[in-house]
Amino acid sequence: MGHVAAAGLVVVMAAGMAGAAPLAVRYDDDGMITVNGQRTLIVGSYYAAKSDKPYADMAEAGFNLIRTDSSAEEMDQALAAGLMTWTSVGTIDMADREASTARLLEKVRAIKDHPALAFVESVDEPAWTWMKAETRVPAQPFVEAYPLIKEADPNHLMYMNHAPTNLVKTMQAYNPGTDIVACDIYPVNPGGLRPMYALFEDGHQGDLNNQTISQVGDYVDKMRQVTGPNRPLFMVLQAFAWEALREEKERDESKVLYPTWEESRFMAFQSLIKGANGIIYWGSYTMPQPSDAWTGITRVTREVADLAAVLSQRAARFEPTVEYHEIGHSVDDGVQWLVKESGGALYVFTCNAYRYPCRATLGGFSGWKTCTVINENRAIEIAENGVTDDWNAFDVHLYRFEK
Repeated sequence: MGHVAAAGLVVVMAAGMAGAAPLAVRYDDDGMITVNGQRTLIVGSYYAAKSDKPYADMAEAGFNLIRTDSSAEEMDQALAAGLMTWTSVGTIDMADREASTARLLEKVRAIKDHPALAFVESVDEPAWTWMKAETRVPAQPFVEAYPLIKEADPNHLMYMNHAPTNLVKTMQAYNPGTDIVACDIYPVNPGGLRPMYALFEDGHQGDLNNQTISQVGDYVDKMRQVTGPNRPLFMVLQAFAWEALREEKERDESKVLYPTWEESRFMAFQSLIKGANGIIYWGSYTMPQPSDAWTGITRVTREVADLAAVLSQRAARFEPTVEYHEIGHSVDDGVQWLVKESGGALYVFTCNAYRYPCRATLGGFSGWKTCTVINENRAIEIAENGVTDDWNAFDVHLYRFEK
């Protein structure tokens, strides 16, 4: 498909630069972001590449959003590369309401007209406090700040990221203080880690029974309970090794485990298949660049970006049947799917959420003549209205059906 989606975004951004006008960022009733009226799948990062042209390299890798500080210099550099930005401004301090409100709105007004700005962030993980039940920042300041910020800046959306482990009802209390809800989950873990910030006593960040990387999809389901069907949901994915967050002199190098390309590809596509409207990476500042780990991340983001024009479409009104074949394993979860239509073709995005391989037939493709497996250089025969394929553990297959 080429770099169609990225090219479309560059056009939008270039138009903003030429007219020095702020982007008009909204969202549709399925949570998909719109930028100047164009449905836009978000592929973002909290950190730029570690290179001599960091923003251009991020754009080449398929990213369309980068977090910057509020300086015009950083935002200008991102804009020149065709990237949108988001910036943190904080929220109201209830103990100093009047002065803190004035400072907050001053920050918003200072950036609101920049043509790269897409989102304004409040406070990261406000509901979560490590190893405690108390919220770090209660919901009320955000609820009070939201209408003031939107009045000062009606062109951009508010962004709030949550940790994965609070109750649904706890996080729902923050919804009136934001437009976009995000959740960070980082499941690639060697096990046996020494105690460290953000991990439970068992050494894991996530607290669901499922401790495999397919917990990412489980957290999408959980966060959809928080957001409902209409609000944008982003998943913040792992671009680091837990052990590498320690000071270098304190690290156990045998425990430094980065996501592989296969793991990153699964977590990204499972997020989108389960209903996320965008993916954002955190932690890459700790990742050696160049490295196999960074190449794996950017290979995934490039693949997602090349399919963004399709992925940003509304879900198709088509549900394939799934019939499993005996290969000696039970199937727990198994094949998850998302169907989109674009350009007269039917796209079926699939992943295997099971920790063992499975074989299945996807059925219901009467009238479709060819099936190509995207980025795998192979085709599958459509037999009796179905296609049969094998998925490895946490595997991804992307199909394009044409008539």
